[in-house]
Amino acid sequence: MEHSLRTEKQLRYDRAYLHMAMEWGKLSHCTRKKVGALIVRDGMIISDGYNGTPSGFDNCCEDDHGNTHWFVLHAEANAILKVAKSTQSAAGATLYLTLSPCKECSKLILQSGIRRVVFVNPYKDQSGVEFLKNAGIEVVQFDPELLA
Repeated sequence: MEHSLRTEKQLRYDRAYLHMAMEWGKLSHCTRKKVGALIVRDGMIISDGYNGTPSGFDNCCEDDHGNTHWFVLHAEANAILKVAKSTQSAAGATLYLTLSPCKECSKLILQSGIRRVVFVNPYKDQSGVEFLKNAGIEVVQFDPELLA
């Protein structure tokens, strides 16, 4: 009984944080994909991010052909970099994403100390997810139907 209550409570929190990540993603100026991220530790949101250009750059994420500029930062990278500039630590935290991490961001996730990743939609290349699982990080794909 206690296990199912804990699981149900975790499910409620996962759903709520993913909804917030989805809202945060709407702030992105990118037209192809709008991705949101939240980092939660000890029941507190310690960082957030969405995909976009670095500070000081024009907010246009795509070129005239619709291709994403190479310098656009992914949502999770922005959230992790925000933590790095703060007094917080991502060690032991959960990362909530609207899109699963790419292989480059997966390295940042591992190095930041994040222990759990929860996402909704799979990225086209799942090697980042496999990398995290092989590194012992809990990775959960949340059923989109449970977000309704």
